[in-house]
Amino acid sequence: MNKQILATVNGSEITKEELELIVKHAPQQQQMQLNTLAGKKYLLNEMITQQILFLDAKEKGLDQDEAYLKELKSVEENLLKQYAVKKLLEDIKVEENEVKEYYEKNNEQFVAGDSAKAKHILIKDEEKAKEVLKELKDGKNFEEAAKEYSECPSKTNGGDLGYFEKGNMVPEFEAAAFALEIGAISDLVKTQFGYHIIKVEDRKEASVMPFEKVQDQIKDYILKNKQNEKFKGYTDGIRAQYEITTNEELLK
Repeated sequence: MNKQILATVNGSEITKEELELIVKHAPQQQQMQLNTLAGKKYLLNEMITQQILFLDAKEKGLDQDEAYLKELKSVEENLLKQYAVKKLLEDIKVEENEVKEYYEKNNEQFVAGDSAKAKHILIKDEEKAKEVLKELKDGKNFEEAAKEYSECPSKTNGGDLGYFEKGNMVPEFEAAAFALEIGAISDLVKTQFGYHIIKVEDRKEASVMPFEKVQDQIKDYILKNKQNEKFKGYTDGIRAQYEITTNEELLK
């Protein structure tokens, strides 16, 4: 495939493929900007500037400076180390049956605790909170009241907090939420944030999470264990081939 040359600087080429690679590895928010025509023109200009700096540095002989060569050697060593580890571990795989077997033997690790689904209204002023609670007891719709009065960002969703497990909320809020009957509305609950009015919509008892929800987590765990085991086994095995001296007194 012929190279698509976007620019040259003293005969040194800048290709479309190189530009697209930079865009691909940019942060996602930046990618959106760089994928526009204006963004690509800006990036090309930056690439030209960088190439000018590179050529100028070579012309000045900076690539022969002792400090540069020392740093270059360090970079090369680190790259080679990383590449060696990559080559050592690249063939390690995790089969689906391994993941399922681990899940079946260790499902106690994947228990989701008791959880509740609730909405709330947060108001910092106690008297105002009492007025809102009275309106709710008189029949005002909870979601409408949350949107109108709540001082929590969840007000935009009618106060909906979704499901949360025990231990994820401040103690006062949690105690009230898990004590309420489903569909019931609490009295005022005081916390460090102000006064809450809570409505519980559902509750789930602790249960083992389904395999589909945790299989990626298990696969990553098994893969890391295999990689660590192979890395340690290999490096321990070749250690005897090298003459090693240490001076641990200097660590003190």
